[in-house]
Amino acid sequence: MPDAGSRPPTGRVSYDPLKGRGPGEGLPLPDSYWAATAGPQPDDDGVFDQDREADVVIIGGGYTGLSCAYHLSRNHGADVVVLEANVPGWGCSGRNGGNIRPGIGRVPLRDWRRRWGVDGAKALFDEQLSALGTVRSLIEDGGIDCDLQDTGLLRVAHRPASIGGLAEDHKLLDEAFGYGAELLDAGDIEKHYFRSDEAFAALRFPDGFAVHPLKLAQGVLRLARGAGVSVHRASPVTGWRSDGSGYAVMTPRALVRAKHVVVATNGYTGDSLHPALRARTLPVLSNVIVTRPMTADEKGETDFRSTAPVADTRHALFYYRRLPDDRIMMGGRGPIDERTVDHPRWKERLLGALRNKFPPLSGLTIDYYWAGWVCLPFDAVPHVHHLDEHPNVWFSLGYCGTGVAPALHFGSLLADRIGGDARIPAALGRPMPEFPLAAFRRLGQRVMFAWYRFRDG
Repeated sequence: MPDAGSRPPTGRVSYDPLKGRGPGEGLPLPDSYWAATAGPQPDDDGVFDQDREADVVIIGGGYTGLSCAYHLSRNHGADVVVLEANVPGWGCSGRNGGNIRPGIGRVPLRDWRRRWGVDGAKALFDEQLSALGTVRSLIEDGGIDCDLQDTGLLRVAHRPASIGGLAEDHKLLDEAFGYGAELLDAGDIEKHYFRSDEAFAALRFPDGFAVHPLKLAQGVLRLARGAGVSVHRASPVTGWRSDGSGYAVMTPRALVRAKHVVVATNGYTGDSLHPALRARTLPVLSNVIVTRPMTADEKGETDFRSTAPVADTRHALFYYRRLPDDRIMMGGRGPIDERTVDHPRWKERLLGALRNKFPPLSGLTIDYYWAGWVCLPFDAVPHVHHLDEHPNVWFSLGYCGTGVAPALHFGSLLADRIGGDARIPAALGRPMPEFPLAAFRRLGQRVMFAWYRFRDG
């Protein structure tokens, strides 16, 4: 495992998708714990520099794009080209916390039946379970060694007032969805997981798990290329146009003609990518720290025996877990403006949250810090659909920070849809709504964060 030494951590992100023209070209992986521990980056097909034709061209070399490409090629015999602006896994797929549980979007479970009805809510929950199965299948198919931590996931009440909401969700999961979640009290958490000053109860999702997210992305990259997919780095899409029976998708050096286009850029989907996607997403920064390893005394004082992934019950939640080398990963919301992402206060905010939860860990220091864009749609659920005026331009976007399993799964659903034999749940298979007063999205974000601070206490 790495020793960060005195290297100053940096979380620099390259652009704000609401303002920038694109995420860059050929940028390396971020300076993260995941990049430092993933091993050599797998081979890809280099820069796209020669015109060609294909059945499908995919914009974005992360979970959604690579999974879609793999399933298209393996299951439908399609000729697929993936165009990645930087390095495969550079965006959300290589920066997230790696925590996975049944979860789609940010609509509270207790509101599902009101929004989608009894049958629709049950169908959507079943889709979440299928998404977990897709991740496990990909890991098995590719023999992907991604540091699987397979002990369930906890949603922990960070204050007594949050216990009632967990109990309500537990009842709903059992009665409406037939899902065997467990409601734990503070004593259960201390006995089996850790001692924390912010753990008054927990809802345990028994089939939740955690992974090394970049190793997972790299494994799916190998699967896709092994199935015959061409994956090109340093090949940002600069635009596309209708071209007879299909589309011509342009990069700085060459173009590819294809019948179908898939937009798989999630939090890095810029307003300038295509007019039909303008004002449809709100990219929000999330920051992550990884500490130095805990000492034996620190580990003993907190009794931090579990590696289960954890999220608390704040609206602007913190998520964390003990990594296999006894470091602590902690993530949470970042600044509004990407230009301030490296200000010390954002690292201290996460470290302070860790100290509040675990006072004996007050001496921990940060070895790694980075940031990335989470994609929020206006209605707080992902969308797997096509552009209305372009029925062969597909997208899967809006994972709301819970996208590891949905991205990989929805990529496979898109592959089947393009291949002609898909079913996509009605709650997901529809156009993305526009943000009202879209020019003021950042202002609305500030108001939203202020409200979250008030609600979280």
